[in-house]
Amino acid sequence: MCAQDPGSDAPGLLKRERDNLEHRLKLGIPKGSLQEATFALFKKAGYDFRMSSGRSYHPVVDDPELDPLLIRPQEIPRYVEQGILDAGLTGKDWIEDNGSDVLEVAEFTYSKATLNPIRIVLAAPNDSPIVSVKDLQHRRIATEYVRLTERYLAQHGVQAHVEFSWGACEVKVPDLADAIVVNTETGSSLRAHNLRVVDTLLVSTTRLIVNHGAWQNAWKRNKIENITMLLRGALNAEQMVGLKMNVARDHLQAVMALLPALKNPTIAPLSSPDWVALEIIVSEKAVRDLLPQLKRAGAEGIVEYPLNKVVY
Repeated sequence: MCAQDPGSDAPGLLKRERDNLEHRLKLGIPKGSLQEATFALFKKAGYDFRMSSGRSYHPVVDDPELDPLLIRPQEIPRYVEQGILDAGLTGKDWIEDNGSDVLEVAEFTYSKATLNPIRIVLAAPNDSPIVSVKDLQHRRIATEYVRLTERYLAQHGVQAHVEFSWGACEVKVPDLADAIVVNTETGSSLRAHNLRVVDTLLVSTTRLIVNHGAWQNAWKRNKIENITMLLRGALNAEQMVGLKMNVARDHLQAVMALLPALKNPTIAPLSSPDWVALEIIVSEKAVRDLLPQLKRAGAEGIVEYPLNKVVY
C-alpha cells in the first residue's frame, strides 16, 4: 500500500482557507462614547464582545464568522467605503461629514446615555450677538465636523473660518472661537459652559452601513441581515416588558379592555375551566399605571418579566 502524498490535499486545504476568509465579516465597532452602549446592545442580541488584553483595537467575540475592529466612528464610513471594512456602526453625522458612498442598511436609535438621537448644533455664548447663521459672517468656528459645517455655511451664503478641533470645543469660546458646531445628547455640557443652541444642523442616529461590494456577496449580505434583525429585536425590547397573569373568565373582557398589546394577547386555558392565563408585551412605561388597573379589574398572579429581543 502506497503512502499518501502529503501534498495531495493541498487544493482542498487552500479552498477551505479561502472559504474561511470569505465567510468572515469585517465589522467596525465605534470606539469611544458609543463603545459600551454598542457592546451592551450586541450582548442582548446574542453576541458577547470582550476586549482582549494588549489588543485594544481587536475585540474578541463569540462568533467565529465576525472579525470586529474597534475604530473611531469618525473613520468608519471611510473604511467601509474603501472596502477595508465590510460593514460598521457609526453615526449619520459622520456619514454626512465624510460624504461617504455607503449603503445604510439599518437605523438604530441609541446613544451613549439614552435611547434618543443626538443633534449636531451650532452653539454660541449666552451673551453673544450671534443669534442666527447669518451672524457668523467672517467669524471663527471650532468643530470636529469641518466638512458638514462648511456645507451648512455655503447653503446659507455665509463665509466664515472653520477650524478643526480635537474635541472639547466648548472650552474654546469665546477666547479661541466665536461659535462651535458640536454634537449634543442632553445639552448639559453646553449649559455647563454657558452656551446656547443657535441652530440644529442635523439630527443623527446610529446607522449600520455596508460596503457596496460586501452587499453583493450573498453570504455577507445574509450575515448582515441576520445581525440587523437581532440588533433591531434587542433595541425593540429595551423599552418593552412581558406581563403574565391569571384571569377569571367572568373578568376577561374587563381586563382585555385595558391591554395595549402589540397584536392580540395570548390566552391559554388553565386546569380550572373558569380561569385563563393571559400574556402580553407592553411598553415598560405603561406598566406603572396599567398594573394597578389590571389588579382592580380582576387579574391575579401578575408577573412582569424583562425581554431580550422583540422581532416584529
